[in-house]
Amino acid sequence: MKRLTIGIVDYGVGNLASVRHALHTMGYRCRIAGNSETLAQSDLLLLPGVGAFPAAMQALHASDLADILCQQALGGKPVVGICLGMQLLADSSSELGLTAGLGLIPGKVMALEQSRWHIGWNSIEVVKDEPLFMNSDGQAMYFNHSYVFDAPAQYQMAVARMDEFSEPFTVGVHRNNVVGLQFHPEKSQSAGRAMLASVIEGLCRA
Repeated sequence: MKRLTIGIVDYGVGNLASVRHALHTMGYRCRIAGNSETLAQSDLLLLPGVGAFPAAMQALHASDLADILCQQALGGKPVVGICLGMQLLADSSSELGLTAGLGLIPGKVMALEQSRWHIGWNSIEVVKDEPLFMNSDGQAMYFNHSYVFDAPAQYQMAVARMDEFSEPFTVGVHRNNVVGLQFHPEKSQSAGRAMLASVIEGLCRA
């Protein structure tokens, strides 16, 4: 069986080392790259990210990676966004003003209710009969964010809750060959790595 190669998108935003280490531990080849040639040769593109949405989008545009990501995704290449990388998949974000996103999954990024920060471990609830997600229903994942992806219901695959909030918020989205995970699977120990493997294998074998 072919050993899959993951192209980790390098645009100067995100903890690439921890993602690469997790993927290597899981048995995948990894290429950290910011050029179209290397990314095009990968089986799947992984978009990490930490920090603010506007700065991340600016960095993607400055390196032409926004166009490269959209071209690859629209051409059928599997793409997975993690944390801020998930939010960048959206149409727009209201963080520090209105900023257009990649538009690969419909929806908008908004501040958590009461402008709270969601950091630490929380269990996820899978809300669709989705093979990529089902085995992780009820598993605890590691979060660190204060904005969330408000996606249409048909693209919401998993949610999480905070005790003081009345409504759950989206933490997993899926549209065709594109998946977003709000939590950090690479920091979520065995449960996170199992889910990341399920997503990677499911997208690449589809």
